[in-house]
Amino acid sequence: MDSVKQLAVFVANKPGTLVRVIRALADNGIDILGFMVADAVDHAVLRLVVDKPMEALHLLEDNGMLVLDTDVFMIETDNKPGVLFELGGKLSDAGINIDYAYGGVSQQNQKGILFVKTSDQHAASELL
Repeated sequence: MDSVKQLAVFVANKPGTLVRVIRALADNGIDILGFMVADAVDHAVLRLVVDKPMEALHLLEDNGMLVLDTDVFMIETDNKPGVLFELGGKLSDAGINIDYAYGGVSQQNQKGILFVKTSDQHAASELL
């Protein structure tokens, strides 16, 4: 488990917006390790974990976007039943909330990656 910087990019919720963000990152040699999109009526929040977070933050801000950074956990997991239950149970038993999480798994190597933001990153780090 690693603590990594996540960027939250606030953008218009319309066609082409995501493409412009990820193209800017790609054109500057920044690799996306994980992302999710949360939509609202008139805007969207892109949560991105990239290999060069501070470079990406400045790049996107220079392109007129509102960007916030926060720490999240990047957790590699086995792809088997009960893994999320075990993780969630440990946090819940300690009174730590999962504010949000996203990720995925590969069926080829049976490994998954989770990005997790908790109500108490420090306590969660010590627990996990």
